[in-house]
Amino acid sequence: MYPKYVLMLLATACACVAGSAPVSAATAAAATVSDPASRPAMMVREPAKAYLAGLALAGRRLVAVGERGVIVLSDDSGKSWRQARVPTSASLTAVQFPSPRQGWAVGHYGVILHSEDGGETWTRQLDGAQAAQLALRDAQAASGQGAAAQRYLADAQRLVQDGPDKPFLGLHFSDEQNGIVVGAYNLAFRTRDGGRSWIPLMGQLDNPRGNHLYAVQAAGTAVYIAGEQGLVLRSTDGGAHFERADTGYKGSFFTVAVPGGDEVVVAGLRGNVYRSGDRGASWRKLDVPAPASITAASVRPGSSLLLANQAGQLLASSPGAQALVPLKTSALPALNDVLVHPDGSIVVATMFGARRLPATAGATNDSSVAK
Repeated sequence: MYPKYVLMLLATACACVAGSAPVSAATAAAATVSDPASRPAMMVREPAKAYLAGLALAGRRLVAVGERGVIVLSDDSGKSWRQARVPTSASLTAVQFPSPRQGWAVGHYGVILHSEDGGETWTRQLDGAQAAQLALRDAQAASGQGAAAQRYLADAQRLVQDGPDKPFLGLHFSDEQNGIVVGAYNLAFRTRDGGRSWIPLMGQLDNPRGNHLYAVQAAGTAVYIAGEQGLVLRSTDGGAHFERADTGYKGSFFTVAVPGGDEVVVAGLRGNVYRSGDRGASWRKLDVPAPASITAASVRPGSSLLLANQAGQLLASSPGAQALVPLKTSALPALNDVLVHPDGSIVVATMFGARRLPATAGATNDSSVAK
């Protein structure tokens, strides 16, 4: 049983190896025919039990995405699910709806999908091959401007050579027009026109090792990106410029949340969680009940925080608290994502499908969460 982020990286590594090996014309033709990015998702018998990696709310509708292009919808708070028709069978990693009808999903092979009807139908806005060409043109325009520009050019050329094998892993749309997507090997793009065009951000990021970017969140003009090897990037001007924020931890961060005001929380490997109350200028480590990797975070009403880990635990923290406290729930498998429905129920995404927990699951095992 592998957690979400391990599966992502295993798939990426396999794709990179496959992309670097010489192939015959016949093999190349067969690969084109079976390209998962271009093949529609297969309709599955039990969509609620599919491997699901990401969750979102489209108004009150639940939308979940997962392996092989599966996207499932629920209009009854997660009690029942049905499958949407999707133009790709590439595995999907994250989804968001900034409004009830307009939504985006991202995944492997550099796929970005868009829905205009609350997730019922989807179209492809970008794939890995197109993303690589955009990066190359952007890097060529910046060439000759120092070592960083030359490194960006070399990385963009490698993207083109490797082919569309690298996944997007996270996204954030502040509204129906403005969004940022991030992924493996420093992949980062933004749109200002609802995905009709995409602008590379890689040349603006202080990430010379090309560390993976796992998650992105924003509040107002503050934008935060969390990634591999302790990488946290922040912008105070809406993503026009980014700088590093040092938490002091060198392990990977898999999720980032912005509960409200100047507060930001990053969490990841071995249960490491860091909170900042000044937009990432300084950080404090939070106590956790178990050293299990945290892969998802959701903001609850009142700006309290809910995090999910690979031990099947849901952890809660209120603003200013110094510790995370486990919620009282039934036994759960490793968790890939979590959100709170407007009706108060908690919905989680797992490798065995979606689970809905009643509002009473919000109780904790320790009253200190409110301190």
